[in-house]
Amino acid sequence: MSASTDESIRQGRVETTTTTRSPMVAIIPQPLQVDSPAGGEALPLEGAVVVAGPSAVEQHVAAYAAELLTRAAGTRVTVAGSRPDGAPTVELRLAEDAGPAGSTSPERHTLEVSGSGAVLTAVQPVGLFDAVQTLRQLVTEGEQGAEVSAVVVRDAPRYAWRGLSFDVARNFFPLEQLELVIDVLASYKLNVLHLHLTDDQGWRIETPSRPELAKLSSDTSTSGKAGGHLSLADFRRLQDYAADRFVTVVPEIDLPGHTNAATAVYGELRADGQRTAKYEGIEVGFSQLTYDLPATEPFLRDVLADIAAITDGDYLHVGGDEALTLGAEEYAKFIALLEEIVLGTGKKVIAWQEAAQADTRPETLVQYWDTRTDVAPFLAAAERGSRFIMSPGNHAYLDMKYTAEYPLGQDWAGLIELRTAYDWDPAEIIPGLPADQVEGVEAAIWTETLSTQEELFGMLLPRLSAAAEVAWTAPERKDWEDYRRRVVSEAATWRREGLPFHETPQVDWS
Repeated sequence: MSASTDESIRQGRVETTTTTRSPMVAIIPQPLQVDSPAGGEALPLEGAVVVAGPSAVEQHVAAYAAELLTRAAGTRVTVAGSRPDGAPTVELRLAEDAGPAGSTSPERHTLEVSGSGAVLTAVQPVGLFDAVQTLRQLVTEGEQGAEVSAVVVRDAPRYAWRGLSFDVARNFFPLEQLELVIDVLASYKLNVLHLHLTDDQGWRIETPSRPELAKLSSDTSTSGKAGGHLSLADFRRLQDYAADRFVTVVPEIDLPGHTNAATAVYGELRADGQRTAKYEGIEVGFSQLTYDLPATEPFLRDVLADIAAITDGDYLHVGGDEALTLGAEEYAKFIALLEEIVLGTGKKVIAWQEAAQADTRPETLVQYWDTRTDVAPFLAAAERGSRFIMSPGNHAYLDMKYTAEYPLGQDWAGLIELRTAYDWDPAEIIPGLPADQVEGVEAAIWTETLSTQEELFGMLLPRLSAAAEVAWTAPERKDWEDYRRRVVSEAATWRREGLPFHETPQVDWS
């Protein structure tokens, strides 16, 4: 199922249309078109049955829908191969005419709910999955039990790339917690989990050609707690779990800086031949590889080939950020080599924004994060054909403190309250960048100060839902006051699922 997500990502920005929003529903992210027919009968969920086509992927989406609706409604929803007589039904259909007029997105879909049933129509299974997430949010408690009000939703995303960059290098988060993150991503129609797997503090992925990296350089963390890493089996399970939810996992091996975890194992990667000490601090920019050493290129080729071989998705992220001890010429040679190696594995390249200064190839995706820098290199990269993922630190870095007094997080990019995470337009972040060269949006969570599930989700929620609306919803459809109302409804789900979240005073949670 990850192939569908990758195809959606390759589509880039999609065309959208809009209509008037209905004030009676609470959906995040806000759809393109919502109509609530006056006097329409609600669909009861007691004894409801999900019906889908015969393909394995349709049946999988049906089973997932039944599970979500059962949890949301508190009453058992089952799956059947055909429409049963008399039972409320949720029917999943594939059809080319689904979704809003004018949209070309492979995720376009339509949801129609009446007293006789709900019909979810999409052009591809990923669109059915998106429609299921919308349906889940529409479950309310009526006089006769759980129900869904009569509504028609036609929807498609603004951007095809909608994700979260999650740092598991500073503090490691085990597989079960990564799966929980994927569940939350999927619930807001986010479709990329970008894993920052290596940094100065730890190497968090098994690499068969260099097994010592995970064995010897994964026991550290910035919190002083035990570290850890993903085995090959863990990474396989994680990708399968993500694919079942139409989420693509993008691994990042951060190069040629942020490499102390590697040089702590292999002294031959250092000009002086000496292994570095393990590191558990939070400073950046002090570590590097050296381009001209005999060991450097074989190391890069082996490690990146390892990661490419175990990655289902199209992309590998090579980092490229904060290599502050490297001169411009050596850095540019590294970027060119990294691009050549990754492309040689059959994968595509993503790099942080610093790589744009190194004359990147047109097909390299550039991830923008630091709003304090000159935009000229990014406009030059755009002239060469590069597309951009928008992760501006002052809006999308969800490890930034909510307020100056908040006990977790950092503040170098500013304070990011919920409205700051909501009120920005990816097409306007880099002045002069053509809007159609924005590939999508990634929020980011860095874990220098975060080491527990409670801390993690307290920073992610509710801000991740705001980022999801930035990525999905057309700008003219966004409305802060309306979002404040909708996020209160969604908080009931977080409470039911036991997910911690920050009850920001910007929202009336009562």
